Amino acid sequence: MDAEAVLAWLDTTIPAQTGERLSELQKVILQQVWQGRKYLEIANYYGCTEGHAKDVGSQLWKLLSLALKQKITKSNCRSTLERIVKKTSAIANLLHHPTLNPENANFIGRTAAIAHLNNLVDQGIKVIVIQGEGGVGKTTLAQQYLQTQGFELVLELLMAKETQNITAVEYVIEEWLKQDFQEEPGVEFGVTLGRLKRQLHNRRIGVLIDNLEPALDGQGQLIAPHRNYVELLRVLADARVESVTLITSRDRLCEPGINVEHYRLPGLDQTAWQQFFSNRGLAIDLPTLKTMHRAYGGNAKAMGILCGSIQADFDGDMAVYWHENHADPLSATDLKNLVVSQINRLQVLDPQAYQLLCRLGCYRYQDIPQIPTQGLLSLLWDVPSSQHRQVIASLRNRSLVECHQGQYWLHPVIRGEAIARLRQSEEWEITNYKAAEFWTASVKQIATFKDALQALEAYYHYLEINKFELAGKVILKSRNNQWGQFLPLGSTLYRMGWLQPLIAAINQVILNVINSDVNISELYNILGDLYWITGKIHLAITCQEKTINLASQLLKSLVGSLDNKHQIYYLTMLEVDSLLSIGLYKIDLWELEAAVQLFQQVIDLAQNTAHHRWAEKAMVCLSLVYSYLKQYEASYRLADAIYHSMTTENFLEQTGRFAYFIQILGQTYVNLGEFTKAKELFTIALSCAEESHYMQVKAKTLNGLAEIHRQQTEYGLALAKHSQAIELLEKIGAKCDLAIAYLQLALTEQSMGNIHESKMNFDKSIQLFTEMNAPKQREKILSIIKLRFSD
Repeated sequence: MDAEAVLAWLDTTIPAQTGERLSELQKVILQQVWQGRKYLEIANYYGCTEGHAKDVGSQLWKLLSLALKQKITKSNCRSTLERIVKKTSAIANLLHHPTLNPENANFIGRTAAIAHLNNLVDQGIKVIVIQGEGGVGKTTLAQQYLQTQGFELVLELLMAKETQNITAVEYVIEEWLKQDFQEEPGVEFGVTLGRLKRQLHNRRIGVLIDNLEPALDGQGQLIAPHRNYVELLRVLADARVESVTLITSRDRLCEPGINVEHYRLPGLDQTAWQQFFSNRGLAIDLPTLKTMHRAYGGNAKAMGILCGSIQADFDGDMAVYWHENHADPLSATDLKNLVVSQINRLQVLDPQAYQLLCRLGCYRYQDIPQIPTQGLLSLLWDVPSSQHRQVIASLRNRSLVECHQGQYWLHPVIRGEAIARLRQSEEWEITNYKAAEFWTASVKQIATFKDALQALEAYYHYLEINKFELAGKVILKSRNNQWGQFLPLGSTLYRMGWLQPLIAAINQVILNVINSDVNISELYNILGDLYWITGKIHLAITCQEKTINLASQLLKSLVGSLDNKHQIYYLTMLEVDSLLSIGLYKIDLWELEAAVQLFQQVIDLAQNTAHHRWAEKAMVCLSLVYSYLKQYEASYRLADAIYHSMTTENFLEQTGRFAYFIQILGQTYVNLGEFTKAKELFTIALSCAEESHYMQVKAKTLNGLAEIHRQQTEYGLALAKHSQAIELLEKIGAKCDLAIAYLQLALTEQSMGNIHESKMNFDKSIQLFTEMNAPKQREKILSIIKLRFSD
């Protein structure tokens, strides 16, 4: 929704409520604030003083608050107006289109429940636990409510069906921030949580936490491994947030100090059951319907299962169905028993469909909550292809599998029974193999974050059957990606910022015994980069050293072998890549002499070989280090050689692959005072970084441009670039780059004569380097401070 649409709506709404119309300046203020402008910028744009713009703005917020009966300020105007306009439009559509949306035709009998939830929300309740037995319709109600009440955005957390598979809350919040708010998480959990809280303060967000009970202990409290979920609940329950959170659970949530309201969801009444069966074309036998409804307590899932069985097996005759099944020894209100009975019946009537149902229990339904048709077909390896569709239809007809637009999933209760039977069978291992093979084959190229997560699903299946080597190979499988590179899945996920879950996944493999030293060495190589970006540089160095040692040992065993050329190439690549990585880490620690030796070692190993690109990268890095060491002649010689090769060969056609090193070369020319060449290279790197969302390269490039502006006394431009760079680096949590950015900002402030601001930013840089255990960086900054403030 844009500002123009809201202004058009206000043009009709404000006069009707207050008799006034927005002035031209008030409209300009609203448009500019919508785009994040400050009053000084608005004043310059409109041609008035900042004070006048502030006065008119204050009048505007008072007028809007009066007309719309909600407090509206400069900071919340966008989120609040979007929510009001959407809600008003939804009500208007409902009044003019009272017929039920076909997609929601199954949502019946819950008018009172919706009204009850609205009443709680109107009372200021922020977290509501919808409690009830399995299959009563908790999730359906929660989803319908959040989809129809005008929320700007709905976040969903589908809790794992089994306790051991529960996703850590840190990873959940990271994904919300990255995928739904386009904001990077912090390195620390508290920082990440704070960023989510700020989003919830300013926008009306709906949150669904579905199926909470696997995370609760016998007293209704969060289990020990996942106590951090308590901190998330504290944020969601804060009276100041604009969000509303619905939690579905069979068990009561009893966390002291968290303000939640429980709503016990009743079963559907008989009228709703009658309407449901009628909608499916079944003839209603009222005495039978009344008896079935009473027997199953109005359970919504039972209603669907009964309907499917009556249609599939008894030609739609509910009286005959009940006559044959009413004597089964079931607990009338226990859905699990109902499901067990239904699955037992399926086992007799359709053994192939029963087999598929059990096998479907192996899927996690978490990061990828729905399975495409091909995922079902992959589990029918021993069924003739001509019967595949018939087997799937059998499950659908009996309501034992959920389906929407070619995507399938199991109800939690059904999945629980299915996986329990699968584990006890002889098919547990082969089914997980087949599922893993399906996920791996389903992703040919990684263009989106969802593609990457889908490819990673195979990892979890191999983990289930203790095939750790195969799990590692999933992380190492290479595919084309959005950067035009053929990279391992782990490296692609790292580029996309999926850091902490990937660290945990790699460590899970490394800590268990796998036979392939080649796989371990590459996993350590990826893990090193993950630790580096999160500021754990010494751990990163340890990982790369392990890669080098393993690769070297394997290369020695292959000396003279003619049959292992590919493996020799691969191991050599790992060795030179790890040496190059450690060299980069050493620059961040300001251990420059060590970095020189490492880059020279890479050049010696890779030059005039199949790995010559690593030699070129090392030359770029070595040129930078020489410029830091004030060995300008050596730096010029290397930099100009690389620059010449870049402009005469097809190097620039592959900027997506070398953007990081292009900005390094740009920084080298900044240090050498060659600002024209530096700007040219920074322009190339910045364009590539923005196109491929490589935020680290973008931030480092902006920092380099800021330094040029400072050298040319263009302080306003320098400060703007500093601000952009620091904002990006804080989002992605790149600690060392952030420390350098604060150092450069301090130097700019000092050049402008802003002594207090300069010292404050020097302190921030020193603090970050201290946390990273980088004493030489700290000493360097203290020397700069002593030199510049000695007077």
